[in-house]
Amino acid sequence: RSEINPNSKHLKLFDLRLSDAGIYTCEYDSHTVSISLHVFELTISLDGHFLPNEVPELTLMQNSSHHQPNLIITLFNSKNNRVIPKLLQSKTPQKYIMKLKQLEAADSGMWMCHVRSDSPLINQNISFDVKVLGFQNPDFERKYATVDSTVVLSWHPNFQKIKWKKGFTGQLKWKQQESAIAHELLDFNVTAGEKQHETKKSSHFQFEIPGSKPKSTIEVKLPKVHFNHSGQYQCQLAYNRRYVQSKIELVVMKVSANPVGPLPRGAKMTLICQVSSPLPFNAHLCWERVNGTQMDNKKSKQHEVKVEVNVSAAGLWNCHLIEDNERKISLNYAVEEAPVWISYVVIGASIGGSVLVFGLACLCIISSISWQRRRQRAKRMARARQYLLENKTCQCQQ
Repeated sequence: RSEINPNSKHLKLFDLRLSDAGIYTCEYDSHTVSISLHVFELTISLDGHFLPNEVPELTLMQNSSHHQPNLIITLFNSKNNRVIPKLLQSKTPQKYIMKLKQLEAADSGMWMCHVRSDSPLINQNISFDVKVLGFQNPDFERKYATVDSTVVLSWHPNFQKIKWKKGFTGQLKWKQQESAIAHELLDFNVTAGEKQHETKKSSHFQFEIPGSKPKSTIEVKLPKVHFNHSGQYQCQLAYNRRYVQSKIELVVMKVSANPVGPLPRGAKMTLICQVSSPLPFNAHLCWERVNGTQMDNKKSKQHEVKVEVNVSAAGLWNCHLIEDNERKISLNYAVEEAPVWISYVVIGASIGGSVLVFGLACLCIISSISWQRRRQRAKRMARARQYLLENKTCQCQQ
């Protein structure tokens, strides 16, 4: 593991180890020169490959032919910000074990360990690589959609950005509620050469895998959103039996009317705006009449999934989903006025229905009176027959 340059007489050591520390002497004629070699070894747990929220441990060891000095150690992360570790062991100046904070995907990159000592004079920088496999997405995000719209859900693993050299697998699952059974939509694997392969696993509902999506992106497309497409979409990465995941909750909104159809003159209709799951505290639903007044508006209460408004005239109504005073999605419902003849038909049907009900009521009353009379007549005839039977006599002809 060494070689000597015949011209400069320099000694070069390869694959340096702690045991290489010591005094190296060069003798030439009557000249003798000695150099003391001080060796540091910095190791990181899990070979520097981590998932978010994992805590790395650094071990710094030193060796020399003289006494081992007490070191002043300073750490800098990939953004060149100072990191204060927790020192786990310092019984001997030969070995230092440091525990870092929980990692995030953004912590990936080259870190620096600065080692300093006054006696002997040491001022050494030791770089080490930290790779954190995760998502550029947040751990949890919420996305809103309206019925019949098109939605694309995307996850962005950072394996290409950090040049992850080892393969891993992943899954995309969906469940409508937190306590419901999860359905696997697709699974995928990424090789060490960053080749990505996806397999569609479920036909629970129609979805597509876009062909033109960016590299190192997991995407599903819902070409026509249904109300029951709502729920949690969970993308999970697995590496060495360790997991990291990112969730997207899809909230779907729909509007409807009761009764359905044109609004007859003088009648009323209820407009219903509904979402598929409870909203956060900073979000609400709101019905708003176009070109209307503030009196026409109707807001939902906190955590309500539905808001209703009563309508007695034709017009265009919009339902907005508002989060932090920002409109996320909107759906409109046009209330149309029924033609006049339909109104007359409705009025006539109402009057006819009332007359029919009155007639049926009278018929029932008359039938009831007639039935009572027949029953009383039958009772009188029965009593008369009973009386004759009890008092009958025998008449003989003379």
